[in-house]
Amino acid sequence: MAGFYNVDGKKLQRQYKDYLSDFKNWTQKSHAKQWLIFPKNIGTHLSIDETALSKGELYTIITNKKAKGKSGSIVAIFAGTKVEPIIELLLKIS
Repeated sequence: MAGFYNVDGKKLQRQYKDYLSDFKNWTQKSHAKQWLIFPKNIGTHLSIDETALSKGELYTIITNKKAKGKSGSIVAIFAGTKVEPIIELLLKIS
């Protein structure tokens, strides 16, 4: 998009992150590198999968099957594949 409008891409990215996206006030910012949970996306039929996104880093992803991969399908993403910390965080969902 930056190239299309002849705008510096890094500057556009910084402007979006710092001013337009409300990133600084995001409630999950403090732990976003370790885990993200979206309780509103929980449904009766969930799936769990492990994936490597980059540089061999493994992530565990829980999705809502009813959303069929569209908006609202991601319930949680966790860095790593160890069961105990994932269960501990999932039990905190209210």
